Amino acid sequence: MFFSCFAVSETLAVAKKEASPSAAAVIQEATPAAEVTVIPEKKTDITVATPEIKDKLERYLAEYPSKPLTVTNFLQHGIRQTIKKGVPANTVVLILLFPLVAAIIAASRHIIGIRGLGIFLPAVLSVVFVATGIVEGLLLFLTIILVASGAKSLIKILKLQYLPRMALVLCFVSFGVLGLLMLAPVLNLNSLISLSIFPILILILLTDSFISFQEGMSFKEAVRMILETLGTALVCSIVLQLDFLQKFVLLNPEITVLGVVILDIFMGKYVGLRLLEYKKFKEILK
Repeated sequence: MFFSCFAVSETLAVAKKEASPSAAAVIQEATPAAEVTVIPEKKTDITVATPEIKDKLERYLAEYPSKPLTVTNFLQHGIRQTIKKGVPANTVVLILLFPLVAAIIAASRHIIGIRGLGIFLPAVLSVVFVATGIVEGLLLFLTIILVASGAKSLIKILKLQYLPRMALVLCFVSFGVLGLLMLAPVLNLNSLISLSIFPILILILLTDSFISFQEGMSFKEAVRMILETLGTALVCSIVLQLDFLQKFVLLNPEITVLGVVILDIFMGKYVGLRLLEYKKFKEILK
């Protein structure tokens, strides 16, 4: 009798064990598979002193120890000491590269024949594009240009003095940028949401310069000038982000400064035809 009861209980236990799913199986079925979120790799921004960019640039200096101080490398020694004292390496690199950017913009005007909106605007825009990213920077730039142009046309009928008129234009531009930021989550522009205030404010404050340059221009000419300015700024922003160039100017600041000075003097002395003018006067040159 005892053995029969024991056998029956064992049989029921085995049946129950087979009929009931394991705890792991129940948890696996009840809990959905964890969603894998792919976090996009953040771009290297040389305008911000992040640990990544600082470590990379400082590692360049560590890989190439400086030679004894002489007349030809005094600037390099000064830069190394400055960085050791706490000045961000990316700030030093940007300061060294900015004269090169200005020289490239001047060359595009005097050698190639691209007009653009002066030298200051494309130079500042190139730094903004590095800080924001090209797509985000272009979107902000076009928004500001369109809002500023529309606001200028509307405010013209009020016949206001210059400074109050520009204050109203900046008001419209600020709300235009705010509207773009409000639409960014809806349009899934996540990179635009995380932008710092620094490049946004620079673009807003450049509105006055954009409007001043467009005074007296036709619509077609204004569009052409803006496109040429954008093209020059985009090229310069790419130059600022070249890794080998950042390394070169940091390790060879004397050569960089001397090269930029020679290039500027050469362009200042150049009085020949620009490259685009060869095409314009092709028939005459024949």
